[in-house]
Amino acid sequence: MNKTIIGKKVGMTQIFDEKGLVIPVTVIEAGPCTVTQIKTVETDGYNSIQLGFGEVKEKHLNKPLKGHFAKSKLALKKHLREFRVNSTEETKVGDEIKVDAFEQGDKIDVQGTTKGKGFQGVIKRHSQHRGPMGHGSMYHRRPGSMGPTSTPGRVFKGKKLPGHMGNVTVTIQNLDVVRVDLDKNVMLVKGSVPGPKGAILKIKKSVKTA
Repeated sequence: MNKTIIGKKVGMTQIFDEKGLVIPVTVIEAGPCTVTQIKTVETDGYNSIQLGFGEVKEKHLNKPLKGHFAKSKLALKKHLREFRVNSTEETKVGDEIKVDAFEQGDKIDVQGTTKGKGFQGVIKRHSQHRGPMGHGSMYHRRPGSMGPTSTPGRVFKGKKLPGHMGNVTVTIQNLDVVRVDLDKNVMLVKGSVPGPKGAILKIKKSVKTA
């Protein structure tokens, strides 16, 4: 079985294990998801499954998406995500994937979009130190030396400068599934995952698990 699912970040909390130790966990509403499309090596050059998650009204979808769901005769879904898999033989369009695909002790990779921070300076963006705060310094939070002058007469690539921070796709690997609640479609994952509350996440079996 392909251990893949779409989830929504609910927030963070903490629980106690059998030894009384505190474990920080992220609560993720995982599924139920519907298989909306299957791609194979013969038809598309690679194997993958597309999952749909979340209900949505028809008026909120464009014509291409409406046609996509009409072709497979499935209920409309708000979020679509594609997962690469090794084989699609055991999967067919219309199958439902629930949180019971995972169990306590599983290792997973969680992919999401980080919080956007807007345009930031080098102190916040790259954790650089500020300059002296005396009145005569006149160099407090600026990025520092730009490098050589006449030779080569340019700023080297990779120079850490102010710019857009956050709002990028990040994958956190090898997270532990601490608990699975089948009744509420919820899984508790040790540690943090990318994105704010309500962020949509791609969850799959860890690729680096021995």
